[in-house]
Amino acid sequence: MFKHLDAIPLEALRVFESAARQLSFTAAAGELGSSQPAVSQQIKRLEQQLATRLFDRVYRGIVLTEAGELLLMHVQEGLASLDTGLAAITARQQHEVLQVATDFAFAAYWLMPRLPRFNRLYPEVDVSLVTSERDPTSVASEIDVAVLFGDGRFKHGEAHLLFHEEVFPVCSPRLLGGRAATAATTLLTELPLLHLRPEHRSRWFEWEGLFRVLGIASPPTPGALRFDNYTLLIQAAIAGQGVAIGWRHLVDELLAQGLLCRLGDAEAYSALGYYLVLPERKRRQRLTARFVDWLQAELNSPAASV
Repeated sequence: MFKHLDAIPLEALRVFESAARQLSFTAAAGELGSSQPAVSQQIKRLEQQLATRLFDRVYRGIVLTEAGELLLMHVQEGLASLDTGLAAITARQQHEVLQVATDFAFAAYWLMPRLPRFNRLYPEVDVSLVTSERDPTSVASEIDVAVLFGDGRFKHGEAHLLFHEEVFPVCSPRLLGGRAATAATTLLTELPLLHLRPEHRSRWFEWEGLFRVLGIASPPTPGALRFDNYTLLIQAAIAGQGVAIGWRHLVDELLAQGLLCRLGDAEAYSALGYYLVLPERKRRQRLTARFVDWLQAELNSPAASV
C-alpha cells in the first residue's frame, strides 16, 4: 500500500526531519541521543535510497536542496499526524468507559446526583448510563454492571440486594395548603392520586396495595393523571398535581430539599427491591470493583450531602 516506504525505515525519516529542521547533523544527534557520524550515515543511506541529494554541504554547515525542502514538508506532516494518532490512542486507554444499566427512576433520583463524587474519585473513568423502563430479566452482554428492580432472580447475572422496596405517600407541600394537620388516611381519599399505567407498573407497589397496608377501606380514586414512567410521575407530584407513592432512597433527597413531604408516618414493604447485578461474563473487573465499592459506600452513608 505504501510502496515507497517499504525500503525506508521510520527512524531514517526522523533523523532527516531533525537534521533538516535544525540544519545541523550535530544538533540532530544531540536531540536524538545519537552521534554526528551516525546521523551523517543515516542521511547518506537515505539519499542513496531516494537517488537524490537532500542536503548541500556548505562551508561550516548544510542547506536543504529543493528535493530536501519538499521531503521535509511531507515528513513533518506525516510525523505530526502519527503523533496525534498515538496521543489519541494513549488518551483513550487512560480514559475508560464503564457501562451501567438501570431504570430512569434510579438513575435520575439516586445515581446521577451522586455521580460527581465518583468522578472526583476516579476522573479517568467515564460512566455511561444505559436506562430503560422495561422489566429486565437478564443483563445485556455489553453492560459492566446493572442496578435492577425485581426479586433478585436475573438471568446471566450475580445479584446482590441493595435495598428492599419501602414506600409511603408523598406530595408537594403546596398541595396540602393549610391541611398539613389532617390525617393522612383522610387526605388520601380526598386528594388526587398519581398512577402509573398498568403496562408500566410491573411489580411495583400500587395504590390498592398501599391502601390495604394503611387500613383504608375505600378504593383509591382512579386519578386523572397516569404516567408511563416513575420519573414523570414524581415530577408531577413536585409540581403539586397529586399524591405519589414515594420510594425511600429514591425520594429521600427530594424530601430533604422540601420539594416533597410525607403524608403520615406509615409505610409499606415488599420482598422486592433494587439489586446490584454483575454479569457472568467478567469485563473490566478492576473498574467494576471500584464502582461496586463506591456504590456500597454511598448506600452506607445516607446522610452524605449530594
